[in-house]
Amino acid sequence: MKKMLFILNPCAGTKKANKALADILSVFNRADFLAHTYVTAGPKDAISAVKQLAPGMDLVVCCGGDGTFNETVTGLLEAGLDIPIGYIPAGSTNDFAHSLHLSTDPLAAARQIVEGAPEPLDVGMFNGRYFSYIASFGAFTKASYATPQNVKNALGHTAYMLEGIRELSQIRKTHVRLELDGEILEDDYLFGAVCNSTSLGGILTLDPNRVDMGDGLFEVLLVRAPRELSEIAECIAAVQKQQYNCRMLTFRSTRQAKVYTDADIFWTLDGEKEPSRGNVTVTNLHHAIRLVK
Repeated sequence: MKKMLFILNPCAGTKKANKALADILSVFNRADFLAHTYVTAGPKDAISAVKQLAPGMDLVVCCGGDGTFNETVTGLLEAGLDIPIGYIPAGSTNDFAHSLHLSTDPLAAARQIVEGAPEPLDVGMFNGRYFSYIASFGAFTKASYATPQNVKNALGHTAYMLEGIRELSQIRKTHVRLELDGEILEDDYLFGAVCNSTSLGGILTLDPNRVDMGDGLFEVLLVRAPRELSEIAECIAAVQKQQYNCRMLTFRSTRQAKVYTDADIFWTLDGEKEPSRGNVTVTNLHHAIRLVK
């Protein structure tokens, strides 16, 4: 039988994957996989588990939210292991999974894995830390890590929306200078994202025709602080039409983004809080992983 490392985050989302665990493992067994199962006990536990247990495995599957997937990827890359990854999304928002059209039904996702094939995907490097699909700053980024887990579990995507509304009163513009493959951008921004995904926080969806998660490029979306009221309406219309270049919005593709700010600012990587930083370099690692889908 082929050997699989199965990583389960028992606290992810509404915990529906926990109830289906026996059936999930049965799907893998019937597909000739012997699953070595590891249940995480807290943050970063999946990283160390993958480093210690993944060598010699034919496949690594993680079941949890985007944070669990991030830790699984980090463990593999830090250990220098080229092993295909399967993902059973069981979090509250599952941005990364939605971008890849992965089923959020645990059994269906397990079947996708045993019936699928590895496809190369890009990964991000943020000042030495890996991320799977997004690094962002400014408005609404706090909602992903400030919303209590029990509220996320109970309300799912709605929880992020409610926390984002609460954050509106605290939005502050940040003066930012960016270098995007040689192009210089500088202004006062309310929000910025360097991403490899079509779904941002479950709130904003990028045009899938303009996002290729394996092309060696990031998409960069910047929201400038409005200078007049008419710009706000124009911005909303542009987002709804998925036409991102207007007076308030800037949309680019880049291999590397260098971000400079006068003061340290907080970032969010794959929904997890990153310590505040001033100067940041974000680099695309082309085809760094192979995801089974």
